[in-house]
Amino acid sequence: MKQSEVKELSVEELGLKLAEAKKQHSDMKIAHSVTPLENPLQIRKARRIVARIATELTKRDNQ
Repeated sequence: MKQSEVKELSVEELGLKLAEAKKQHSDMKIAHSVTPLENPLQIRKARRIVARIATELTKRDNQ
């Protein structure tokens, strides 16, 4: 998910996407600890998506 896509979403949608992205990230980390993922860079990508969404939510709260 790119920053331009994040900016287009409403606050409610961002909240839902954030919860979904956090769950996906934690699931990937757990799966990677048990059996290594084929592409461990997916974990980094998921973490950055969580950060993008959280940053946008914080930015909107401060406005």
